Amino acid sequence: MLDFFNVCMPEVKRELRRGIIECSKRGLLHTTKWLAEMHHGLSEVNIDGGTNEAAAAPTTADQSFSESQLEGIAPSEYSEYFLAKSYYDVREYERAAHAVRNCESSVPRFLHLYSTYMAKEKRRLDSTTDQANLNEPNQMKDLTDLLAILKAEYGRSRLDGYGIYLYGVVLKALNLNKSAEEMLIASIRLCPMLWSSYLELSPLIMEKKKLLSLQLGNHWMTHFFQAHTYLELYLNDDGLKIYEELQSAGFSKSIYLTAQMALVYHNKRDVDKAIELYQALLESDPYRLDNVDTYSNLLFVKEMKTEMAQLAHKAVSINKYRPETCCVIGNYYSIRCDHQVAISYFQRALKLNPKYLAAWTLMGHEFMELKNTNAAIQSYRKAVEVNKRDYRAWYGLGQAYEIIKMHYYSLYYFKIAHQLRPYDSRMLVALGETYEKLDKCENAVKCYWKAIDVGDIEGIAMYKLASLHERLGDHETAVHCYIMYCEDERAVTDKQCLYQGFITLANYYEKKGEYERAAYYAYKCLDSEDRKTEAKALLKVIDWKRNAEKKSKSTLTVVANAETSSDSSDMEWEMPDVKPRVPLTSIASTALTTAATATTVTTTTAAATSASATNATTSLSTSSSSRSQPSRSLAEGVRRSGTRPLASSSMSIIASTSATGTPAASSTITTTTAAASSTTTSALEETMNASNAANNQQTDEDDMEILSVFID
Repeated sequence: MLDFFNVCMPEVKRELRRGIIECSKRGLLHTTKWLAEMHHGLSEVNIDGGTNEAAAAPTTADQSFSESQLEGIAPSEYSEYFLAKSYYDVREYERAAHAVRNCESSVPRFLHLYSTYMAKEKRRLDSTTDQANLNEPNQMKDLTDLLAILKAEYGRSRLDGYGIYLYGVVLKALNLNKSAEEMLIASIRLCPMLWSSYLELSPLIMEKKKLLSLQLGNHWMTHFFQAHTYLELYLNDDGLKIYEELQSAGFSKSIYLTAQMALVYHNKRDVDKAIELYQALLESDPYRLDNVDTYSNLLFVKEMKTEMAQLAHKAVSINKYRPETCCVIGNYYSIRCDHQVAISYFQRALKLNPKYLAAWTLMGHEFMELKNTNAAIQSYRKAVEVNKRDYRAWYGLGQAYEIIKMHYYSLYYFKIAHQLRPYDSRMLVALGETYEKLDKCENAVKCYWKAIDVGDIEGIAMYKLASLHERLGDHETAVHCYIMYCEDERAVTDKQCLYQGFITLANYYEKKGEYERAAYYAYKCLDSEDRKTEAKALLKVIDWKRNAEKKSKSTLTVVANAETSSDSSDMEWEMPDVKPRVPLTSIASTALTTAATATTVTTTTAAATSASATNATTSLSTSSSSRSQPSRSLAEGVRRSGTRPLASSSMSIIASTSATGTPAASSTITTTTAAASSTTTSALEETMNASNAANNQQTDEDDMEILSVFID
């Protein structure tokens, strides 16, 4: 809870009324207006009579209105003061200063000094052209004489809190900021209700730590100053918290608080909430033009052309010579893309108020739309002169120098914008793009990731990161970033980047052979006119590769089945149904046994025995030769069937055939001796060896022919 919550609201209202009177008689019109609005917000608080105890207990500060109006003015100076005040009210500042030049009391003396300052300021602004620098030394030299007078008066302790405020304003105009800060703090401690002192001090505070270290006293007005400065520093959450607590403390009907909260939501880019608050503000105060330019900017963002037209007509009907009115009309022509007319209205606003920050910034935007980079840079620079904390002007300068390829300049201005808005992703993305153009890719990656961490407003940081990784050759990371970008709902707003991500993912998965995912992303590109042709070509390639892969798989399956069938066939041919092999020794012993057991033995001579042996040999040779023909015929049949015969089978057949012919030969031999038996056995072995050699040669020829069949 804030400290001033313990202060009763009737006392707050009395202080506001007192401040209104004091500032009004000194000609501090803006402070008077602000205090009057705050006073009106406490209309339910009764201090003019009733049963309220606080209201029934008057203090010394409660004086009659007439007495308060004349406090601080010597009775002998009434006439001079009233004359000077009348001149001041119609903006005849030099006449007002001259009328009270000899007055010594505090109020007429301040009116003299302040009228002198206003006359010099008016003369400076009137001589300022559109091309002149607002803070050129030759335009500030008129204030040096006034500074010398104020310094002398301050040295003699003749300045009250209001005079010290004027001293601080002049020091600040001459860029003597440190001395100006000291004077403004002293003024606030002496006159805590002087809102203008707070407004002049706020731009000199550059960080939150310094704000909290200021010794401004414990007055409840300091909380309004803190909230206002938080908004200037773009610490929107801190400022919003204070404003909400102020509303709950009793300022719920304050127009100022409602306008400030709308500005907070504007800075937080909560456009709908900000528009809602501004609409409520206009309903309660329909002729208010303060902050209407910000409301116009919100309508511009939402592209609400009808509402912008109505707002422009209403502002013109109220006061067409207000800078805010010219700004509203300029925004209306800008959304209609009539940029030249918009520029003319922004220039008109600047003629009414050369320090009107919004007009300088918006005019720079319009020059950028017209590709007039030099004029845009001049406009942004003047916006920076008015308020160095305006991040929009610094950001605009960075964009302008980026267009003309001066990337180190743009990097400098983007860095300043980022310092002012450290949690704005747009500044980080701009920095990343500039680092990327300067080939500082590591810094660019850091900026893009930080933009994602703080909350990517435009939803473009992930796409930039994916493109950068793709350019660096890190395709895996690039694909991961592209997937995250394409899944983001905000990516739909940028169709070009979205379809670029789709086609990149489609090509990546097509190269990896993941045709389903590739086709999924390629089909999404068919909705894009720019990517449709490329997507169709890619889909054809994917379809062709799918078909080729299917054919390859089917061919491999057929070959595998054929190899399995061939192996089983070979196994069948390797085990044929043949007779058992009969060894050659067995054939010889059978012949000898048959000869020995012959029933008829005829005694012959040696010549007859020799002739018989010769005939038996001839008969066996003929029988063996005639029985070898079936073996060759079988081999030829096997070769046509495509399977290789085994040599052992042929040999078994030959042996069987030879064994069959042995008894016929032995039946012709009636008488044999031991010598004849030996001769017969020798002749039989020679005959079988010759037959075996012939069959082996034939088998080798068959093997070669069968191998050629398999190769074919």
